[in-house]
Amino acid sequence: MTALFSRVAWAVVYEDPAQVFVASDEYVLTRLLALKVVARTHPSSLGDADLAVIRQALLEQQWAEAVATWISATDTRIDAYPDEELWTAETVDEEFVPLEIRLSPVFEDPAPPGG
Repeated sequence: MTALFSRVAWAVVYEDPAQVFVASDEYVLTRLLALKVVARTHPSSLGDADLAVIRQALLEQQWAEAVATWISATDTRIDAYPDEELWTAETVDEEFVPLEIRLSPVFEDPAPPGG
């Protein structure tokens, strides 16, 4: 049986087109970004100093350093969310959701005018 609540890490890399990466945790996410984004960068798009730092960080498996240097060198934004809940059919149960919705704030009586 799977756990009722699972956690994931995910990131959006704002290139054209934007890319979304999802991983089991922030450490796997950082390795994934190093592999799928940083390592695929053409050397001519980086300055010599940044290229040297990125290469060394990748060789030393310093994934966060490689990603951070790449972000700075390319001026590409990455939004990362290291610990988010993964919603599944189990966690958004079809029978429970209608009841929970009826008890949510949107169904509360509005405050009377002036108070």
